Amino acid sequence: MRLGIFAKTFPGESPIGVLTAARDAGFASVQYNFACSGIGALPASIPDEAVKAINSASAETNVAIAAISATYNMIHPDLATREKGRRSFEAIAAVAREIGSDLLTVCTGSRDAADQWRDHPENQSSEAWAEMIAEFRHLVAVAERYDIYIGVEPELANVINSAHKARTLLDTMGTDRIRIVFDPANLFEVEDDDKRAAIIEEAVRLLEDSIAIAHAKDRNADGSFATAGKGVIDYPRYIASLKAAGFHGDLITHGLGAAEARGVASFLKTALGEKAPG
Repeated sequence: MRLGIFAKTFPGESPIGVLTAARDAGFASVQYNFACSGIGALPASIPDEAVKAINSASAETNVAIAAISATYNMIHPDLATREKGRRSFEAIAAVAREIGSDLLTVCTGSRDAADQWRDHPENQSSEAWAEMIAEFRHLVAVAERYDIYIGVEPELANVINSAHKARTLLDTMGTDRIRIVFDPANLFEVEDDDKRAAIIEEAVRLLEDSIAIAHAKDRNADGSFATAGKGVIDYPRYIASLKAAGFHGDLITHGLGAAEARGVASFLKTALGEKAPG
């Protein structure tokens, strides 16, 4: 597996600065966000200069662009807001392969108009599901047009809030354009050791044919999020389950501060069975 990190972990609006920081911390790839280019996370258009700057930075640092954020609230209660998100998704899709990636990550959304990561009583309604499916049909058409893939991450507060819901989405849509972003810390809040491991391993088995990238963050014992290696997830066991499923893609950490990045890289390299930097 190739070790990566969210580009937004590092401050700045220059690709060379951000990717240099990622390389120096011990990472070989990033999940990119156009905020790191100074044009916002969901730009309406992407200048040629921005594409060239990312390409140049990637070549100079030897840090690959594993995926690109195109995250908007897919079930936002306001149609105009969703349509704006779609347009940004297409703008990013149009340049994705130029900057070395074919995977755009999305958010299956919340009815909460202010925060797409916050739960809402209507998120698990049949209406929300139908609206999300309709939105995916728009995105799949764009993905086919630009020959890219859509990365869906199960999140407890979103419509796709479990591995089983993700499996249902994949089976319902029936297209290889939808892939899974697998984050073990998004599959539970508070569980004992055995139950937690069982949840993660069952999810890997259920989704193994569609996992595009894996994430690395953690949970504290009280259910709050933690930096990878600082919480309750058994990382060697998690990584072993990914390997057993035949996953060889990018393992991308997030939910940490820039000052923690080097230490997390060392921890994950050890968990992967690689030699950590001395």
